[in-house]
Amino acid sequence: MVLNKHLHCLLLSCLLWSGLCFSGGSTASALPHLTVVTELSPPNQTYDNGVVGGTSTDLVKRIVEQAHLKADYYLYPWARAFKVASERKNTLIYSMAKTPLREQNFHWIGPVAKFELGFVTNNYRQDVKVTSLEDAKKYRLAVQRGDIAAEQLEQYGFEYVLTADIERSYQLLITNKVDLVLDDPRYIKPMADALNLPKDHFRFLFSVPNLSVRGYLAANIDTPAEVINKLRIAFEDVKRTESYKLVLSGYH
Repeated sequence: MVLNKHLHCLLLSCLLWSGLCFSGGSTASALPHLTVVTELSPPNQTYDNGVVGGTSTDLVKRIVEQAHLKADYYLYPWARAFKVASERKNTLIYSMAKTPLREQNFHWIGPVAKFELGFVTNNYRQDVKVTSLEDAKKYRLAVQRGDIAAEQLEQYGFEYVLTADIERSYQLLITNKVDLVLDDPRYIKPMADALNLPKDHFRFLFSVPNLSVRGYLAANIDTPAEVINKLRIAFEDVKRTESYKLVLSGYH
């Protein structure tokens, strides 16, 4: 009986001690496993042998790791990525422009990309000449569904073909089903590489006013506050690195 009593006390002590240990370390273990979604947009977001990569992806992965969080990364057409991030808690999305319509629906961690958008055509299409917005309206244009550019161009009075993602827009351009797409002049060579085309296959024509934007890492509005705080603290650390400054300067 005495032995049983001692064993009972010992077991009780162990349970209490383990409970204290788990409560002290429960914050990290209880945090959710994150889903991170993005679209193809080289060199910021790439997809090679089933792995999501790219300069902005590298920044996002560093932020997540520095926050001591775990995540799986997926590349989708932009409209699908946006839908997933809008509807599923514990989901992050990048590189997304911050707009008045979106601002209240997400937690905003920080910018991980920079875009200076304008019109792009095939290099051999010397018949396509754009030196103003009015010039561009004469040509067939492809824009990604849900893209910030679509909203701005609609305000300028443009008509355009909506595509699922930027790769599809470029495919229409390559086959001359459209005459123009929108992209950053720094990114057209990486896109040519991604499409297995010569680096000089595309030609940048004209920058669109008010389409200089930063692409943010953002989180579904129902993601726990503790996760958001950890990500924001980690972002501030990553923001001070040279690699971050290089990506946001646009010269990567």
